[in-house]
Amino acid sequence: MSVPVPTPTVLTDLVALLRLERIEENLFRGQSQDLGWGAIFGGQVVGQALSAASHTVPADRMVHSLHGYFLRVGDATRPVVYQVDCSRDGRSFTTRRVVAIQSGRPIFHMAASFQIDEPGYDHQAPTPRAPDPETLISERDLALAHVDRIPAHLQAMALRERPIEVRQVDPGDPLSPQIRPPGRQVWYRAAERLPDDPALHRFLLAYASDFHFLGTALQPHGVSWFSGDVQMASLDHAMWFHRPFRLDDWLLYEIDSPSASGARGLVRGSFYDRGGALVASVAQEGLIRQRDHGRGGA
Repeated sequence: MSVPVPTPTVLTDLVALLRLERIEENLFRGQSQDLGWGAIFGGQVVGQALSAASHTVPADRMVHSLHGYFLRVGDATRPVVYQVDCSRDGRSFTTRRVVAIQSGRPIFHMAASFQIDEPGYDHQAPTPRAPDPETLISERDLALAHVDRIPAHLQAMALRERPIEVRQVDPGDPLSPQIRPPGRQVWYRAAERLPDDPALHRFLLAYASDFHFLGTALQPHGVSWFSGDVQMASLDHAMWFHRPFRLDDWLLYEIDSPSASGARGLVRGSFYDRGGALVASVAQEGLIRQRDHGRGGA
C-alpha cells in the first residue's frame, strides 16, 4: 500500500528554499517564493544569505549579528546565487561576507558574525506591555473581512497564504490611513511546527523581520503603501540575535521610527518571546518618497 505524501505548504516550501543548493565550494543557489509583488521579498534574500553563510561555519557557532545592503530589485522568477567569502575564523568568532547575485549582477551584500556559546553578563531593556496574540485577529482574516475594499490588483497579494502568521495590536486602516504615532506592535508565529534547528529559526526570523517594518515610518504622514503614490524600498538591514527562541511560538515585534528625512525613513525593532526575553534587535533605513512616475528606481 502506498503511503500518502504530505501536501507541501507555504511554510514547508520556504524552509526548503532557505536550505539552498550547494553548487560549488562557498557557492550556493536559491529559488524564490513570489508573495505577489513579482520582485523578491527583501526578507527572503536576507534569510537565504544568512543560510549560505551558515553553511560555511562550524555547527557550534551561531550568528549573533548581520549587516546587509540591498543594491537592486530581485526577480522572483529567477534563481539567486550566493557567493560566500570566509573572511575570518577565530577562536570564538567567525566572520563571513556574502554577495547575492542575479543575472550576473549583485543585488545584496551582507556581512555576518558567528560566535561560540559563551556565558557572560546579562541584562535587557524592560519588556513592553501588549495584548495576548490570542485576543487579536490575524492579518489574513482581517484582509478577508475587508476584501471588497481592497483594490482588485492587490487582492491576490493581500489574501495570499503566508508562512508567518501576523497579528497586529492596532492595525489601523491601510486603505484609509490616518496620521498616527510612528510605532506599532505585531505578534509573529510560524504557521506550523518547525524542526528543532536553532539556525533555521534564525533564518526565518531574519526573513520575517522585514514584514511591517519600513511602513512604520509612514504612519506620522497619514499614508501607506496601499496609497499607490508612495515609493518604498529597503536600503539596508541590520540584525542582532541575543537569546535562544522558537519562531513556532509567538514573538512580539516592537517597532518604532525615530526619524524620516531626505526621502529616507529609519525604523528599529525588538523581538520579545512570550516570557518577556529580548531575543533579537533589528534596524533598517529605507527609501520612502512620494512616487514620481517620471523617475526611475532608487
